[in-house]
Amino acid sequence: MIKVGGWVALWGLFAVTPAQAQPANQGSPSAAQEKPEEGIPVTDPLVIAKCGTCHTKDEKGNLSRISWERAAPEGWEQAIKRMVRLNGLEITPAEARSVLKYLSTYHGLAPEEAKPVMYMAEHRMQDEPVPNETVRTTCMGCHPIGRALSWRRSKEDWKLLANMHVFLYAQADVAFRRGFFGNGNAPVIPQVQEDAPPLVDQTIDYLAKNVPLHTPEWAAWRARMRTPKLIGRWLVTAHIPGRGMYYGEMVMEPGSADDEFTTRVKLQSVADGSTLTRSGQGLVYAGYSWRGRSKNSGPAGSAPGDLSKEMRETMWVSPDQRWAEGRWFWGEYQEFGVDVKMVRAVADPTLVGVDRTMLKQGSQANRIRLVGDNLPAQVAPADLDFGSGVSVRRIISRTAGEIVAEVDVAANAVPGKRDVAFRRSVLESAIAVYDRIDYIKVLPEASLAHLGSDVHPKGYEQFEAVAYQRGADDKLHTADDVELGPIDVTWSVEEYLSVYGDDDKDFVGTLSQSGLFTPALDGPNPKRKFGRNNYGDVWVVATAKNEKDNDGKPLAGRSYLVVTVPTYVRWDQPEVGQ
Repeated sequence: MIKVGGWVALWGLFAVTPAQAQPANQGSPSAAQEKPEEGIPVTDPLVIAKCGTCHTKDEKGNLSRISWERAAPEGWEQAIKRMVRLNGLEITPAEARSVLKYLSTYHGLAPEEAKPVMYMAEHRMQDEPVPNETVRTTCMGCHPIGRALSWRRSKEDWKLLANMHVFLYAQADVAFRRGFFGNGNAPVIPQVQEDAPPLVDQTIDYLAKNVPLHTPEWAAWRARMRTPKLIGRWLVTAHIPGRGMYYGEMVMEPGSADDEFTTRVKLQSVADGSTLTRSGQGLVYAGYSWRGRSKNSGPAGSAPGDLSKEMRETMWVSPDQRWAEGRWFWGEYQEFGVDVKMVRAVADPTLVGVDRTMLKQGSQANRIRLVGDNLPAQVAPADLDFGSGVSVRRIISRTAGEIVAEVDVAANAVPGKRDVAFRRSVLESAIAVYDRIDYIKVLPEASLAHLGSDVHPKGYEQFEAVAYQRGADDKLHTADDVELGPIDVTWSVEEYLSVYGDDDKDFVGTLSQSGLFTPALDGPNPKRKFGRNNYGDVWVVATAKNEKDNDGKPLAGRSYLVVTVPTYVRWDQPEVGQ
């Protein structure tokens, strides 16, 4: 039984009534004329039993608060935990699992609503766009805006959420009235006019308009939603930063319920032929939202980023249930991950991927391996198509799982991304034709690593160098530039000069020749000036082994890395799934 007592009275303090939550401009005619939004009735007996003691039920079957909210599975999981911690909810793990399933499915998000914020569930490091300065200063000073955008609420419920923040977090009141940064380094958000609404009301208006409770997408999905039929064989394409491409399959078998599955995965590396074999389980919320975990068939290794570690799986399944994509991740900070795409296996020959991503203009006898499924016994050069200017010289070998071909590229072949086709199977934008590599981009372009110790785990960072060609506009770093794929480089660390006598690169950690950054131990460090900790910021530099710039010097790219202290307090953990 999960129980946390002693805080039950708090709910009455922050779950204020709509009448108590009126914004500063409550006297305006428009506010007075606003009609209450219809809620989403709760029909599950267990949810009513566990939640209904605090969330009152009306004649339409609505539970207060809950019927005016929708969220991704992670949002509902956090809400259940908060009810246990702060309000004394008594619930067993099995009951919590059932409640989470119901709320995530019938008070969840439509696929179109979830897709833009999947990076939250996938634990991707991302530079979020700022909707406007008001939202930045009221919300983004404490958490990603993606957390708010992963919910859908009525306007009244957004007001209640703001009230809860003011009660629980002392800094929220300042942020909501004057801006999170107050009179510090960043300027206070100026009021357009003296009678302008408070910042919090402006933010509530933004959220009520852009992430409302009722949307056409949700209405359509509630009608379309169906039980996931995922049993069978799926073809998998996986990119692992620092290790390259893997191809293989996932076999899904029935689990203990219609929306639960057991899985078997076998992937093979294009680079070295090594195999990755895993087994796991997963479940699907709302007909499309996969959450699961998998383990290696053998013992887990201890090296950072070891692929044998247990992985959590987050995937977005297409509404037609024919393909899926997402991220499998692991690590103390979820910093290691696999970018995954899957399609259903079919009886027809299917291309899955290629072993190289670029072909140079004028090059001859390029050997290329095409990975596929159910490939026929007889393959002719005419069966393959790389587009104009690229001709298939001969088929070197073939099996049911791959075709090895030799291709020539004309000197005047049009540069850019090409589809690769085998009969009716097409890999879109699978390979690029180029005349030269113009620059290197180091990914991620900005990142965060954490120092560690025997007490606190380290947070690593894996880098990858990707080659680019200028696009049709003949300018670098513009939207039409062509990504050519990973490139062989030498890795190094350079000082990011931010203060006089900067020496961060000597203390923050080490960078391997596979692009893995290992942070140093947590300090203080007696070898540093003033005995400082080993934190700092540096450039991570990738220098091409075989490519030169216009001056004959090796091409290089760099990424900004901040190495900071451990996360000493973990407020919540990613436990949604199996």
